[in-house]
Amino acid sequence: MSVEACTPFECDALNTQRHRPDLVVLPRTASAVLDVLRACRRRSVPVVARGAGTGLSGGALPVAGGVLLVLSRLDRILEIDVARRLARVEPGVTNLGISQAVAGHGLYYAPDPSSQVACTIGGNVAENSGGVHCLKHGLTVHNVLAARVATMDGEELVLGSTSGEAPGLPLLALVTGSEGMLGVVLEVTVLLKPRPARVELLLAAFGDVRRAADAVGRIIASGVVPAGLEMMDAPAIRAAEAFVRCGYPVDAEALLLCELDGLPADVERDLDAVRRLLLDCGATSLRVAASEAERLRMWSGRKSAFPAVGRLAPDYFCMDGTIPRRHLADVLERIAELSREAGLPVANVFHAGDGNLHPLILFDAGRAGDVERAEHLGAAILELCVAVGGTVTGEHGVGVEKLGPMCTQFGAGELEAFHAVKHAFDPAGLLNPGKAVPTLARCADYGAMRVHGGKLPFGHLPRF
Repeated sequence: MSVEACTPFECDALNTQRHRPDLVVLPRTASAVLDVLRACRRRSVPVVARGAGTGLSGGALPVAGGVLLVLSRLDRILEIDVARRLARVEPGVTNLGISQAVAGHGLYYAPDPSSQVACTIGGNVAENSGGVHCLKHGLTVHNVLAARVATMDGEELVLGSTSGEAPGLPLLALVTGSEGMLGVVLEVTVLLKPRPARVELLLAAFGDVRRAADAVGRIIASGVVPAGLEMMDAPAIRAAEAFVRCGYPVDAEALLLCELDGLPADVERDLDAVRRLLLDCGATSLRVAASEAERLRMWSGRKSAFPAVGRLAPDYFCMDGTIPRRHLADVLERIAELSREAGLPVANVFHAGDGNLHPLILFDAGRAGDVERAEHLGAAILELCVAVGGTVTGEHGVGVEKLGPMCTQFGAGELEAFHAVKHAFDPAGLLNPGKAVPTLARCADYGAMRVHGGKLPFGHLPRF
């Protein structure tokens, strides 16, 4: 490919780090993928697998001297089994494309990332993607039954089973979320679900963020498990409303979107309970979608929040930390403080039900120092998540973006165990090198750069 043809593949949606690939390969068949891997293994050439490029952590960033293996042309739906409620698809099939293909049978594929119109199932497996309905219906790992995966040696592994039970170690769960470091996805068998008999969506507005955050905990504590429970703060609300005109209350400081689905009687019971809880928690307004069209319009604001916020500044970082729900209010208040200290605005739109935060840090890459300030603010937010018992990622992956904060969450023994797993699948270290799991040397450097309470974290680690 020419330089011009390779340039569009120089980054994923985390576009602050770029490297134009030396060679891009776009195979159309699984056998061609195996041929590429075998050829690269013989010559010790690194390989980075890529889907649609919608990732937000730099997981598909090309590496120098390597091959970028783009799987978007493997886009066939191979089988739809209505009786067993499963579909067998190639990795380049889009997330939304699966649901569209089975809609006529009253079925759908549950994980629904905001990028579902573009993101592919292979990338979803690599990142263990979620979506606004993952609270009740699960992440990718809960909705994938089996997968064919190619190793760096060009051998095929068949992981999982269409029955849901498979002998041996649960390697399918290990590969799901491994960010292309262990193998390349060739085929995925996904679980399909029947469309629920009844769906109701509530929108509750609040005068302050703490009341909305407390309402999240109250709903879950009541025993109700919403299909989705999403939260947006004032900047995100106003940006979404200006972008898609979805009917959001622009005077609110926070809003919750709570969707309930299931059998009609169960939904009716939960709807009454949630309505009472939201009002008890201080909701200033509350409405239930009156029609399917209004429900979709209300969701459109949340689904479009990322591009909507993108209109507020030339650039933004989308962070992805996860925290225990009980700390939501305190963490959001601390993020606001960090935002003021850094001098960079932050809009929050996230999966409140499972504590998966998505702070959007607004900055201008063309302004001197902004990128560095945004990166430091993002790292501080992720370290805050770890400090309250959370993690540095919920669904976007580590990629290259969170290698530093990974050193805050994990110790030397844990990192060595991660590298041992990598070595078992890819002894030569050629699959997506330099991603997801930092070396101990990198953690020592990261500790030297970030001092906490006078102590250098990981300063004791060996350098290698």
